[in-house]
Amino acid sequence: MYSFLIVLFMLVCFALTFVILIQSSKGGGLAGTFGGMDTMGSLFGGRGSAPFLQKVTAVLAIAFLLISLLMGMMTRGSVSQESLVQQERERMESSPARTLPQVPQQPVPTQPVVPTEQ
Repeated sequence: MYSFLIVLFMLVCFALTFVILIQSSKGGGLAGTFGGMDTMGSLFGGRGSAPFLQKVTAVLAIAFLLISLLMGMMTRGSVSQESLVQQERERMESSPARTLPQVPQQPVPTQPVVPTEQ
């Protein structure tokens, strides 16, 4: 289910990007690449493609938001609440190296040892 949502999310992302790019802006946008405004106007009616592309953009944006929220809600319960530092500390404390016998440490001399001349 989650894999399907990721694939659907990617398709919606690419479609939304494409639809936004082909909308004509003050500079013409990429809409002129597909034959200019004359072709788009005859295909989508007298007012051109603006209302159609605006509706498609709105629908894709809503789909983007809903899929994002759904995927976030699905992963919310599976994420550990511990930080990575805490997880690593627990892993190190339970490692086999902690169960090995410890070598007793040599007592540290309080005064420096001065070599005597012979």
